[in-house]
Amino acid sequence: MSAIKINKLTKTFGGITAISNIDMDIDRGTIAGLIGPNGAGKTTLFNLLTGMYTPSSGDISYKDKNIKKLKPYKITDYGISRTFQNIRLFKNMTVLDNVSLAFNHNIDCNIFSAIFRLPSYYKEEERIHDSSLKLLEIFNLEDKKDELAKNLPYGEQRRLEIARALAADPDLLLLDEPAAGMNPNETKELTELIKWIRDKFKLTIILIEHDMSLVMGICDKIYVLDYGTLIAEGTPDEVQNNERVIEAYLGRKVSC
Repeated sequence: MSAIKINKLTKTFGGITAISNIDMDIDRGTIAGLIGPNGAGKTTLFNLLTGMYTPSSGDISYKDKNIKKLKPYKITDYGISRTFQNIRLFKNMTVLDNVSLAFNHNIDCNIFSAIFRLPSYYKEEERIHDSSLKLLEIFNLEDKKDELAKNLPYGEQRRLEIARALAADPDLLLLDEPAAGMNPNETKELTELIKWIRDKFKLTIILIEHDMSLVMGICDKIYVLDYGTLIAEGTPDEVQNNERVIEAYLGRKVSC
């Protein structure tokens, strides 16, 4: 069963076509990779899926609803969450507050309860606090809960951003270069963590990544973009042996 379907999706900026007639059908519970050279349109596609851009044409179907015109907060309400290529934490807030803030997206407390500090308000605060700590424990960040986000090492900031994305309780998680800036050991740990997240939270995951060892070791299916067009899709083995993919990365045809 499909998690998300993309049909003839196109995005133009003035006279420049960033994404052209993209078709994708991603099954629920899979980890899908989105790869391609720099400038291929990968992050533009993520921005379209999360409402940051509105498509010039085409459709995005999620949970049997066309979401192409929804605002980002509505798409988050609907169950899609993401991280960014450039980390976007609240750097002057604590690690715990960064995660707790995302839980407020699904807060079960009205304004009246908050203003008058009714028991339901404190109960909800306690729930958010406990849930945030559980997520930090999963990502080995519980001992850093009171530190400012900006003081974390780069790899831990990456993990915190993923934890915050999960706090929004998504069904579909988009990871934009989650291994960027990580050393080989951190990347290996992240690979296992992403698999565990998919199974633990029963998610569908789409990731953009340049680390091919991570992509080939974790993805059920891979989509390859080049100059805004989809040039290949398939299993890791199929994509690795695709001549168009090799040419896009190496800039030459493969001699037989």
